[in-house]
Amino acid sequence: MKNKFYITTPIYYPSAKPHMGHAYSSIVADFFARFKRIDNYDVFFLTGTDEHGQKIERASKDNNKDTLKFCDEISSIFKDLTFKLNLSNNDFIRTTEKRHFDAVEHLWNILEKKNYIYLSKYSGWYSVSDEAFYSEDEIEEIDNIKKSKSSGSKVEWVEEESYFFKLSEWQKPLLNFYEKNRNFILPESRRNEVISFVKGGLKDLSVSRKSFKWGIQVPSNKDHVIYVWLDALTNYLSALKYPDIKNDLFNKFWPASLHLIGKDILRFHAVYWPAFLLAADIEPPHRVYGHGWILSGDEKMSKSKGNILDPLEIINIYGLDSLRYYLLKEVSFGNDGNISEEKLENCINSDLANNFGNLCQRVLSFAEKNCSSVVPSHKFNNEDLKILNSMNNLEKIRSFIDNQDINQYMSFIIDKLFASNKYFNDQEPWKKKDDKIRLSTIVYTALELIRKITILLYPVMPQTTINVLNSLNIKENDIEFLSLKNNEFLKENQKIYKLNILFKKIEK
Repeated sequence: MKNKFYITTPIYYPSAKPHMGHAYSSIVADFFARFKRIDNYDVFFLTGTDEHGQKIERASKDNNKDTLKFCDEISSIFKDLTFKLNLSNNDFIRTTEKRHFDAVEHLWNILEKKNYIYLSKYSGWYSVSDEAFYSEDEIEEIDNIKKSKSSGSKVEWVEEESYFFKLSEWQKPLLNFYEKNRNFILPESRRNEVISFVKGGLKDLSVSRKSFKWGIQVPSNKDHVIYVWLDALTNYLSALKYPDIKNDLFNKFWPASLHLIGKDILRFHAVYWPAFLLAADIEPPHRVYGHGWILSGDEKMSKSKGNILDPLEIINIYGLDSLRYYLLKEVSFGNDGNISEEKLENCINSDLANNFGNLCQRVLSFAEKNCSSVVPSHKFNNEDLKILNSMNNLEKIRSFIDNQDINQYMSFIIDKLFASNKYFNDQEPWKKKDDKIRLSTIVYTALELIRKITILLYPVMPQTTINVLNSLNIKENDIEFLSLKNNEFLKENQKIYKLNILFKKIEK
């Protein structure tokens, strides 16, 4: 039976224009999903759009559009983004779908039946933009405007009847849960942040609103709509056909393996979400990973700050796989990442054109001219085996993935690329034309190195690597991580094909 892996990205608020932060989360999730698939996992990868709440209602009014029609239009932009980023997601969920309504209503009814929800009155600071409640010590006044210290978003004083979830009862159970599941929150800095917040004391959480109507109504009281974060987070269940917990999808993939989120929504995923689930006797996900922001200069990219790098414009200029590689290599995963076009161009020239592209081009061209465009015979010596075996430590590579250590994974590949280029240079097959066995063995070894490196790069740059593997007569369906242990995967006299230039150097 295959291992299971269920990965989710945040479902995105439908802003009018996707930005690099959206692209980054999605690309990282796709990277993990693709790796797990080639490592013979049964993978379910979910993304989608979060379409309820006061800010959606206001945005639709600002655009003079029916709210659902507004959501339809904007959601289609994000669905289109999944294709433009070449994501391998299994599902795209919208919180306006009936399957999601049914799941949210069922979860609410369970929490209410178990007496974890009660009716009272809320008064306090609320940010429509963040869809978050803030305590007095979490806000500051700037130019006579009250704002959240963490996000900088404007907050409003709200007083209204509200349903509350008894979050205060979950302080000790959550701390116990974090202690028993030490890798539930990563990286460590995020874990420490959450534990500090919970130890500071949890207050009951307002989980409904009466001041607007765009949302899922409280089943027992239609005057209230369910708080968007209780609503939105349930998408991770509704995509698995919850509340039918006996169906194959739910039984196979819940609890989720990895919720991949931005650090700004950590509290919702690492405090509120496990509390809701534990209260409903549902096992929480195995891990919540809060990655950093994509920065422009020293600031987070956001529509309000007008500093958005449009991923689609970057893709049109430099290509999708170049962007995917750059983001996965250059951004220190878990930390904020400062990106720029200049750094992207340097990365394309040094890593992709000069290193990977150059290795593939040189070796395949040499094989075409000197080995009749077929995989040659071989007789390995110790030097050949040493470099081939250096890529056979599957457990080490898997540990990078399982610990979400993308940068170590990328460093491993880059080290092997440099070593492979050095091997081909040092062996000088062009000087071995009088020793056919040695020449063909050098070429065979180099082709195997390209195959292994390309398999590791497949989750990073799927389209480019498929082109390279096709040149080696390997189809996408035949890509297997386990084959890295095989130093003689390529069959003698197997046809190999000409490879066009993978990456053109960018002239300054």
